[in-house]
Amino acid sequence: MAKTTSYPDWLKAEFGGLIDELGVDQQRKRFLKSRWLDQVIWTEGKANQARNRYYLLRLTTVVGALLVPALVSLDPSDETLGDALRIATWVVSLVVAVSAAVEQFFHFGDRWRNYRRTAERLKAEGWLYLQLSGPYAATRATHGAAYPAFALRVEELIQADVDAYLTEVAVEKEKKEEKNKEMQQDEASPSG
Repeated sequence: MAKTTSYPDWLKAEFGGLIDELGVDQQRKRFLKSRWLDQVIWTEGKANQARNRYYLLRLTTVVGALLVPALVSLDPSDETLGDALRIATWVVSLVVAVSAAVEQFFHFGDRWRNYRRTAERLKAEGWLYLQLSGPYAATRATHGAAYPAFALRVEELIQADVDAYLTEVAVEKEKKEEKNKEMQQDEASPSG
């Protein structure tokens, strides 16, 4: 049976082969592989990882949230079975709460969309460069002449991804700090 190639391996082989065929010097080929292609593969992997975690946590939350009312509505006649049902209900409720809290804390859904968007933008930019189309077609006839613009656009895309991630982290930190201040003020104010 033939071994199937993973998508990251396929990307590396496919784009790597196209890069090897370009009429640019070896240093630029190294950049294309180590900076652009590496980022494409990395963001693909991070997008898939975040998507899988998001789906797992959301599915756990949804299914568990449906199970809790069903478990609560059961009225067993056996006391031992009733104790087991109460424990099962408590465990399922705990799993639902933990699953929802973990997803909210790590924002896997937001991360997935951000990484997916970045991966697709990087791939699209690479295809435009490799085909000398879009912004690389206007006045540039060769990959060598288009390379500086491509390198700049790749760095801008990577920086935009980093900025989006840091903004998300900073916004969450500010929200938590505001909540902590509010809680401290509520505790310090005289109750009436």
